[in-house]
Amino acid sequence: MELFDFVEMKVPAKPEYVGVVRLSVSGIANRMGFTYEEIEDLKVAISEAITNATTHAYRESEQGEVTIGFGIYQNRLEVMVADHGGSFDLAKVKDGIGPYRHTEPIESLREGGFGLFLIDALMDKVEIKNDYGVIVLMTKNLPANEVGLDGDQISTTQ
Repeated sequence: MELFDFVEMKVPAKPEYVGVVRLSVSGIANRMGFTYEEIEDLKVAISEAITNATTHAYRESEQGEVTIGFGIYQNRLEVMVADHGGSFDLAKVKDGIGPYRHTEPIESLREGGFGLFLIDALMDKVEIKNDYGVIVLMTKNLPANEVGLDGDQISTTQ
């Protein structure tokens, strides 16, 4: 399925900017047709990912930033959170990313990785890339009955 839109934002790696990103995802997800409960799940998952990045990615003396990317598809929202700035090269991100597995020691991802368990519980798919910094790619699917008809669904009317 083709990507419809890609929205990217950068915020200083400071906890006070988490609310800005929560408002952004709320607006995007609402426009896509997600329910209130699904939007709340998205906000919590994104807050966890950004808090993890702002808390653990930079030393106190560093002025870091967090990059957030929203891949807006017809049937899902993909959210990327990266803690070492830069812009997303989607092909590179998706090429080198792998699923988060409960068997991986949390310490291998980042100190304080409990949030990953929460993210995994709230999202439909979670993938992690941690070769330089950490990129968390979270996917939330739109329920099938809320996706616009595109010809490959079975009609309930004869």
